[in-house]
Amino acid sequence: MSTAHLVLTLLAAAMVAFSSVSVFVKAAWVVEPLADYGIPRSWLPWLGAAKAAGAAGLLAGIAVPFIGVMAGTGLVLYFAGALVTVIRARSYSHIPFPLLYVAPVVAALTVGFAS
Repeated sequence: MSTAHLVLTLLAAAMVAFSSVSVFVKAAWVVEPLADYGIPRSWLPWLGAAKAAGAAGLLAGIAVPFIGVMAGTGLVLYFAGALVTVIRARSYSHIPFPLLYVAPVVAALTVGFAS
């Protein structure tokens, strides 16, 4: 594992974990847009858990690369779904947010495959 891959993986895990905690504590800047997109509040624990599992999987992937690849792939799919949800809700100004969180995950996967 290269230093770049390690740094990107840690950054991605930290950002996704932050996003997960934001959902769990029901931060207004997260919960209000989700309600605007039509996401039921009952889904919040599941969405937070999915992100937390992804962050944990990225960290576990440092020791067992296959787990990191699977976690990264799952997170890419998660944030792709988030992007589709934002677009379907016609909240075009919110498109950068899922992209912001998925970018380090994609970068870590890319560098991991390249090394």
